[in-house]
Amino acid sequence: MKKLSAGLVALPWIGAASIAAAGPLDNPAGFYFGAGVGASNIGSYGDGYDGYYAYNNDATAWKLIAGVRPIAPVGAEVEYIDFGRVNDDPNFAYDGYQFNGQSTASKAAAVFAVGYLPLPIPFLDFYGKAGVARLQQDTKSYYDGCSLIACSAPGAYRVDSWSTNFAYGVGVQTKWLGLAVRAEYERIDTSGRDPDALTASVTWTF
Repeated sequence: MKKLSAGLVALPWIGAASIAAAGPLDNPAGFYFGAGVGASNIGSYGDGYDGYYAYNNDATAWKLIAGVRPIAPVGAEVEYIDFGRVNDDPNFAYDGYQFNGQSTASKAAAVFAVGYLPLPIPFLDFYGKAGVARLQQDTKSYYDGCSLIACSAPGAYRVDSWSTNFAYGVGVQTKWLGLAVRAEYERIDTSGRDPDALTASVTWTF
C-alpha cells in the first residue's frame, strides 16, 4: 500500500506541472460529479472469541462523488465509497472448534462540508472535509464443524452491522476549466478500527 500511496499523492503534482505551462486557468463554481479508485484498509479489534479475530488488511476501494462549490472557500459533497472486502485466515481453535476463515466488506454513504485553503494559484486546491457517514460492515465467519469429540457439518455465521459515524478527509487537486484531478485521504471514525482509503479521482464541473 505504501508504493500505491506514494503514486497517488504524486498525481496532482504531475498534473500541476503540465497545467502551469498552459497559462491562467478558469476556476468555475457549480455542481460537479466524479469517480475515483485507490487503496483502503479494513480492520477489526476482534472483540469476539478472546480477540483471535483481530485483523488489519488492505483492499481496493472505489467511490462516486457529487458536490457543489458555490463560493471559492466553501463547498459540500455527497459520496458513496466502497472500501472493498478483506479476507482473513485465523486458523485457531476456540471451545473445541477450528475456525478457519473470515471476510469483511465495508461501504458507506457520506455527506461532507468542504473547506479550501485560499491560495493565489488558480490551478491548485488544498482542502479539508468533515461530515457524517452511514457505514455498513458485513462480516462472515466460517468454522469446520469439528470439536474435540466429534465432527458435524461445517458452519458459518454472518453479522451485518450499520452505524452512523464522524468522517473526515484531506486532499489536493489540480484543475483545467471544468476538469479536476485529485488525490484524497478519507477516514471514518468508528468504535473499532477505522476504515480509511487513499484514492485518486477525476471530477467534472458543469
